[in-house]
Amino acid sequence: MLDSPLLPNLLYLVLVAGLWLVALAIVTPGTGILEGLAILALVAAGLGTLLVPVNGWALLPIALGMALFIISVWRAHRGIWLLGSAIVLAIGSAFLFQTEAGGPAVNLWVALATSALSAGFFWLVVRTTMEALRSAPTHDLTKVVGQVGELRTAIDPTGSAYIAGELWTVTARGEVPVGSKVKVVGREGLILVVEPEK
Repeated sequence: MLDSPLLPNLLYLVLVAGLWLVALAIVTPGTGILEGLAILALVAAGLGTLLVPVNGWALLPIALGMALFIISVWRAHRGIWLLGSAIVLAIGSAFLFQTEAGGPAVNLWVALATSALSAGFFWLVVRTTMEALRSAPTHDLTKVVGQVGELRTAIDPTGSAYIAGELWTVTARGEVPVGSKVKVVGREGLILVVEPEK
C-alpha cells in the first residue's frame, strides 16, 4: 500500500468517472469510445485496490446503484430512479477505499462534491439523453405527403418548394413552372416528389 493520502481520492475520482462513462455508454450505445473509456477507468480503479485497502461492504451500494440505474432505463419516473442511483453510487464509491484503521480514505469534501456532481450528471445529462432518445421525431416526413405548396425554383433535377411552412428540396414528375402550386405525392429520402396541383 502507498501512504499517499491523494491516492484514494484519485482512485475514487477515476471510479466515479468510470461509472459515469458506463451510464453514458448504456444510454448512447454504438460508438465503442465510451465503452472503451469506461473499461479503462474501471480497470484503473480496480488495479488501485491492490494499493489501497477496500471496504467490501461498499460494493453492495455500488451494485444497488447500478441496478437502480438499469431499472431507470426501462421504468416510468426515470428521474427518481436516476437520482436514487446517483446517490447510492456516490455513497458506495466514497466508502470503497479505506485507511489501515478501517475508516474511509476518501476526503469528505471530495466525496460530497463528487456526489453532488454525480446527482446533477445523472439528473441532467443521462435523463435528458434518455428522454431525447425515446421522443418521437419532430419532423415526420410521412405527414408532408399530400400537402400543397409553391414551387420557388426551377427543378433541374431538383429545386425548392415552400410546403407546410418550410422550404423543401423537391423533384418533380414532369414539367412544373416556377411559382405554380405543387402537391407532394411521395418522397425519396429527404427529397420530396411533387406534381402540379390540379
